[in-house]
Amino acid sequence: MQDRLRTGIDVLDRKLDGGIPAGSIVVLNANPASQAELFLYELTATRGTLYLSLDRSEQAIRDSLKNSPTNTGEPTIRHVSGEAPLDNASKLVSALPETSNLIIDPLNVLEEQEPPSRFRSFMNDLQNHIFNTGSLAVLHCLDGRSVPPLRDTTEHFADVIFQMDTAIEGDEVENRMAIPKFRGGRAPTNVIKLNLVEEVSIDTSRDIA
Repeated sequence: MQDRLRTGIDVLDRKLDGGIPAGSIVVLNANPASQAELFLYELTATRGTLYLSLDRSEQAIRDSLKNSPTNTGEPTIRHVSGEAPLDNASKLVSALPETSNLIIDPLNVLEEQEPPSRFRSFMNDLQNHIFNTGSLAVLHCLDGRSVPPLRDTTEHFADVIFQMDTAIEGDEVENRMAIPKFRGGRAPTNVIKLNLVEEVSIDTSRDIA
């Protein structure tokens, strides 16, 4: 069986036969008004992580990790700024060592760069490097009021897609996750109900169709 890399969420890893195949690009589609960042933070505890922030400063990410109620690691954090974020991100990605995590948060900033061919080139280089190093890339894609036109390109490159949906049902906030795409393995066929309070866990109290 292909080497699997844990997500840090034990129940989810069991559902994925041990984790995500090494060398994979994962897209985490989530509303910005959600607790999806807990997933990113828990991932940092599994192995060495390079955390590229496209919006918030390094210090803001560092403070969020420090104050997070979940178990986290000590990632290398870089704020990608300037007028050439694709070039700056590419330089950092090219130095990613073997069997590491890469988090890009959020990818939207890179998806909005012109011309589209430069973003496709970035994604091809990213895919090659992640595969060659046996690493895991998680691309946090904000799925809010506006979605970049290149999101289809991102999802086409992705090996695994986690679609997280947050809704207010009555007096509860409900989070559900589907895995509509999973190259190199079997994905759960049912939508998974998540508890996103202090950590990411799966609500197994009832089946979700």
